[in-house]
Amino acid sequence: MERKRKGTLGRRHLIIPILVLSLFSCKDKEEIEIQELAAIEEPKDIYEFGFNLNDFVVKRDTIKSGDSFGEILQRHKIGYPKIFSIAEKAADTFDVTKLKIGKPYTLLCSKDSLEIPKCFIYQPTQEEFVVISFHDSIHAYTSRKPIKYVEKTVTGVVTSSISQILDSKGISAVLTNMLAENIYAWSIDFTRLQKGDTFKVIYTDKYIDDTIYAGVQNVKAAVFNHKNEPYYAFRFKTDSVRNIYEYYNEAAKDLRRAFLKAPVKFSRISSKYNLKRRIAFYGFALRPHKGTDFAAPIGTEIMATANGVVTESRYKGGNGNYVKIRHNATYETQYLHMQKRKVNVGQHVKQGDVIGWIGMTGNTGGPHVCYRFWKNGKQVDPFKEKLSQSEPIAESLKGDYLEFIKPIKKKLDSLPILDVSKDESNKNLITQTK
Repeated sequence: MERKRKGTLGRRHLIIPILVLSLFSCKDKEEIEIQELAAIEEPKDIYEFGFNLNDFVVKRDTIKSGDSFGEILQRHKIGYPKIFSIAEKAADTFDVTKLKIGKPYTLLCSKDSLEIPKCFIYQPTQEEFVVISFHDSIHAYTSRKPIKYVEKTVTGVVTSSISQILDSKGISAVLTNMLAENIYAWSIDFTRLQKGDTFKVIYTDKYIDDTIYAGVQNVKAAVFNHKNEPYYAFRFKTDSVRNIYEYYNEAAKDLRRAFLKAPVKFSRISSKYNLKRRIAFYGFALRPHKGTDFAAPIGTEIMATANGVVTESRYKGGNGNYVKIRHNATYETQYLHMQKRKVNVGQHVKQGDVIGWIGMTGNTGGPHVCYRFWKNGKQVDPFKEKLSQSEPIAESLKGDYLEFIKPIKKKLDSLPILDVSKDESNKNLITQTK
């Protein structure tokens, strides 16, 4: 009986090491299999410029002062006879002497110890690139990176300048300029926005290769509620042959006016038109101010507020350097105290053209432009004049336009107003539509 128990115990002790051994064997086998699987996992393909970058040693740099196509290739072990042959055969596509300082280039090199270049890629712009391949044979071509446009929206409440508001939402300053200079320059003075005004904008951002941000492409639609009045703007193609777009409001009226609201961008009015002005320095004597002063730093550009012909461009006493423009039989404008004048008598200027720069010439206590406005030979306050708008959209396009803006206006009106000043969590709430 005792012998039998011993035999059983012996078998049990024998089984345990066998089990342990088999467990370790299984574990080792799993580790080996995992290692083998990891070893055969291929790296993901990375494509750029039409090449799989995994097939090359990739070297990137920018053109520096003194660099030339030949010197770049010679630094990377290519001899001058081959460099000359490459440049000669690529000449029909790209002149290698036209490399510009600061522009990026890429060398695709062999994946061996020598790392000899097989291809030179130059990027004159973010979108365009030139490929000069010289591995087996020499050939060159130009191409462009894929472009993607993403529609986005932004809304907000005016608490400070529009540029500060959009910057707080992480949006490019280009959008501010588009709104202030191209769309609303004739209807809203962005230096006189009021706290509590609201805005909604639908715009398009541009991306290169899906990931490289290339800026704001255009504004599709916008509405500013300024002084409790809505100012709509919709982008519409008016000439498909010349690819011309204009902005109109909800009633199909052009947003452009005969005159800009101000001759200086993002300035402030330091002194208004006032025929009853009295100045302490002169013993509170009556000194009428027949202009509107726009304060801005010295050197700020001064723009013509409407199309016209320069009738005066000179220096004179208290006016300092000034320019006067006749716009038509009714209106003239004058711009005083310039640092320097840019236009000459008899020159035709367009609305928005730079005609000089802010200065302190003549009688002035600080850098500004005194903007004077004549109607039928009499100086008047331009902000009290009912200046005409441009012509409405052509009748042949009006029906199409009104149908076109219906869904856009519906989307614009339905956007919620996100006030960053009250809720920082709204800061980055910008919707995107591909």
